[in-house]
Amino acid sequence: MNTDRLNAQLRANLDQVRARMAEACRRVGRDPGEVRLVAVTKYADEHTARALRDAGVADLGENRVQQLATRAAALGAAPAGLFDPLPADAAPRWHMVGHLQRNKVRAWLSHSRILHALDSERLAQEIEKQAAGRDLVVDAFLELNLAGEDSKTGAPIDQAAPLAEAVGRCGHIRLHGLMGMPPYSPDPEAARPYFARLRELLEQLRRSGAVGPQCRHLSMGMSGDYPVAIEEGATFVRVGAALFAGIDLRRAASE
Repeated sequence: MNTDRLNAQLRANLDQVRARMAEACRRVGRDPGEVRLVAVTKYADEHTARALRDAGVADLGENRVQQLATRAAALGAAPAGLFDPLPADAAPRWHMVGHLQRNKVRAWLSHSRILHALDSERLAQEIEKQAAGRDLVVDAFLELNLAGEDSKTGAPIDQAAPLAEAVGRCGHIRLHGLMGMPPYSPDPEAARPYFARLRELLEQLRRSGAVGPQCRHLSMGMSGDYPVAIEEGATFVRVGAALFAGIDLRRAASE
């Protein structure tokens, strides 16, 4: 696939994802501006990731620190928090959307200050230590293991409140909401009860005072189920495969 065709396909995919996001918002009476797309680039090559930024996607996500560092070195990394405005020509704002090991925190903070998978007090303490040393503030979501699956990371649901309170004591971490993933199913509707549960958990944490008023966001929904997630209250959706449909990424990387 030549560059022009790749860019055209990518923009068509992006338009389709954005249209489906807007349609999901309309179905439940939400403003499409309430929901942000995080394009997960873990399977994309550098050119394709750059083309996404050129197409207006400011927020790019990676699952692994090393890949994030490599991409950020190539494309640049905006020194921006979750809600800092970015000029159209700015470098991407990088989100860490996968599990973060404590021994990788220092390397991660060199390129990003947004974490969707804060899942333990020990990790929070390490982030606090490293962020304080650099005079940075990290924007984070608590990751919860919605179905108690051994194959998934995330704090147990019954630990949500004490973990949120522990993070609240960290002066260099701003907690903005919750993140979770439902068990895999080819049927997007199967994810709905899990998304609804995450929304209910956030509401409970807010009512109890375990989190502050700024903690009102939900990072949930991926390529197979993001419209359902939006209907259930998602404010950030993490989409990868749907953006690269029809693109041979292995071939694109070699051209």
